[in-house]
Amino acid sequence: MSRRPLRIAVIGAGWAGLAAAVRAVERGAEVTLFEMAPRAGGRARAWAEPAAPGDGAAEGPWIDNGQHILIGAYSRTLDLMQTVGVDLQRAFDRRPLCLQHADGSRLAWGTGAPTAAFLEALWTATQWSRRDRLAFLAWAIGWQLRRFRCAPELTVRALARTLPDSVRLRLIEPLCVAALNTPADAASGTVFLRVLKDALAGGRGASDLLLPRQPLQALLPDPAVAWLRACGCPVHLGRRAQALQVSNGGVVVDGESFDAAVLATTSVEAARLAEPLAPTWAAQARAMAFESIVTVWLDAPGWRLPAPMLALDEGPAQPAQFLFDHGTLANAPGRLTAVISGANQWLEGGTAAIESAVAAQVGALGLGPPGSAPRPFRTIIERRATFRCTPGVVRPGVHVAPGVVAAADYVEGPYPATLEGAVRAGERAAALLPDPRSTGPAAPRTRS
Repeated sequence: MSRRPLRIAVIGAGWAGLAAAVRAVERGAEVTLFEMAPRAGGRARAWAEPAAPGDGAAEGPWIDNGQHILIGAYSRTLDLMQTVGVDLQRAFDRRPLCLQHADGSRLAWGTGAPTAAFLEALWTATQWSRRDRLAFLAWAIGWQLRRFRCAPELTVRALARTLPDSVRLRLIEPLCVAALNTPADAASGTVFLRVLKDALAGGRGASDLLLPRQPLQALLPDPAVAWLRACGCPVHLGRRAQALQVSNGGVVVDGESFDAAVLATTSVEAARLAEPLAPTWAAQARAMAFESIVTVWLDAPGWRLPAPMLALDEGPAQPAQFLFDHGTLANAPGRLTAVISGANQWLEGGTAAIESAVAAQVGALGLGPPGSAPRPFRTIIERRATFRCTPGVVRPGVHVAPGVVAAADYVEGPYPATLEGAVRAGERAAALLPDPRSTGPAAPRTRS
């Protein structure tokens, strides 16, 4: 009997689905990709604004669906980008981790080995007293000695209870909400320590910030789709998978037969498709709680931040935690983005209230011409941006049904809902598929 490639359906072209598709092709599989949206990318995508009347352009500026950053520890994401032809040097402004505030205080990592870089950051932290530095050093060494492991019921707030307020409020809690998109008083200490371990003890450059110079679409979604098509893979954008069945040792997607399938959609779509096959898995996916992220785009002529990214002090009337300068990052002077992570509490007041609070918060920094005020011009609310990463949260497993595996940032695993978590989930799903070369003739393609 002749040997044949495995035929795989990947449902969902977010970062997890793209990772699964690319890695499955590399293993010798024939992949067909289905995506209900007109563009790939999932929750990390971009689109072009309409061109201004009379400017002669085919399209206006690109807008990201939220401001995303990467760190050097995102090794699998960076490797996947290179696989599909992304030039990392052009795509990112890479620099050592620096949490800088508008008042000039900063916590900046060095460029050496992890321990030396951490110590350099600690002893040059301008906003901390000697006591603060020693307290944080003792705290970090303590968790390193415990191999960054804690009791599963602990929150990040509980982990940081012995730290001075200056360290907790200007380092631990901003890092927590940035990485887990869950407020520190509700966020999983176990998952946070895993992130901290990768960033602080993950090797040279693991804590580096990688700030995108290009729209999200150019970082992975469009290059990955082009790579898959060049490999001969059918890519169906704007096509929602209607039904998933297990039949005769294989999988059927909308009447088309495959050897296996990767379910890489949102939890809502995954639960819908999985319900007839795995009701318990579907119930777990459907029961997950989510946190939102709000990104406010601001028009601020003449404004220039002292760094591409500023950390902001969050408070009852100050919703944003980070502010980005696209004049530095993307050659778009006077354009800023303010990011509110863990934003569920802010949604109750509505978009106008959010924009007013952000405009006041950013305007108070006074980093533009006298009398100038940033003006919000677009607000993006991602209501189900990530799962709510709380202690003991139940995440659906990778195995859905015979021949069906799940790939998404909410699937069971050690990472929060980050781009790296999505990519690793996709690669794991590809590795769990049957041997990409089996004996026997290929199953005939069928359509109902």
